[in-house]
Amino acid sequence: MELINSSWFQPPTLLLTGIPGLEAVQIWISIPLCVMYLTALLGNCIILFAIKTTSSLHEPQYIFLSMLAATDVGLSLSTLPTVLRVFLLNRREIEFHSCLTQMFFIHTFSSMESAILLAMAFDRFVAIRNPLHYTVVLTSPRILGVGIAAVVRGVVLMAPLPILLKRLSFCKDVVLSHCYCYHPDVMKLACGPVRVNIIYGLSLVLCSFGVDSVFIVISYILILKTVLSIASEDGRLKALNTCVSHIFTVCIFYVPLIVLALIHRFGMFTSPLLHVSMANLFLFLTPVLNPLVYSLKTKQIRSVLRKVFKGRGNLLK
Repeated sequence: MELINSSWFQPPTLLLTGIPGLEAVQIWISIPLCVMYLTALLGNCIILFAIKTTSSLHEPQYIFLSMLAATDVGLSLSTLPTVLRVFLLNRREIEFHSCLTQMFFIHTFSSMESAILLAMAFDRFVAIRNPLHYTVVLTSPRILGVGIAAVVRGVVLMAPLPILLKRLSFCKDVVLSHCYCYHPDVMKLACGPVRVNIIYGLSLVLCSFGVDSVFIVISYILILKTVLSIASEDGRLKALNTCVSHIFTVCIFYVPLIVLALIHRFGMFTSPLLHVSMANLFLFLTPVLNPLVYSLKTKQIRSVLRKVFKGRGNLLK
């Protein structure tokens, strides 16, 4: 108690927050949340299974998709324990070091997802701009190297975040704005100087998400330029159709991320409900929608899924 009554301390626990003003119905909100988690985990695992067991899907495009699915599984598992505990059991406490660990994994998987989305944009660029050299450019060693680079970049860039937070002293307010631990949110509770944290956090955003998004935009500008040079309208539509799923995935990942970053920067001008809603959309929407979008849009994956479920149905008869 003496530690907590002090003006400066490192809290043993922090308090997570559900949805402001809807505390009385949180148990009902947990039902769609459980459905979303089940959809995200089951959908992404099915995609991983389909790609692994189908030799015709062992192509660069689908290998990158399997990386995206694996990242979405990791991102979902990173938030699942605290989110369901807050909404199902109304248990808001999280141990300080557990909070830092969760924060590290959330930011690492987010960085990895951004890098993989960039790799997928490059994949579409090569496939449309220079299809004859597609398999020559995107060889298995290079694809493996991209995956390793995404993991290493995420770990190296995000590892200092918990270290920088651990050195700070915190005020008596230990209530977070979300149902999971997020770096800007934890940092706001600190009483000491956070200039280093702010500068490093901004550098992370620019060096990972910022750089990735710029190169994704450049890739699609070059793709559009190539598509417009195709003589036939059917050819142009076919080329653009191969990019629709990826464009949708990029939008549902980056738009909530950008809005959330702006909210944390100018949070005083936004309502808590908007704050929480965008934070939840950022982490929940992408893992849920990615498998649905690619399953519905990609003919090869739909064909594999039909065979899988048809085979399971025959076994049950």
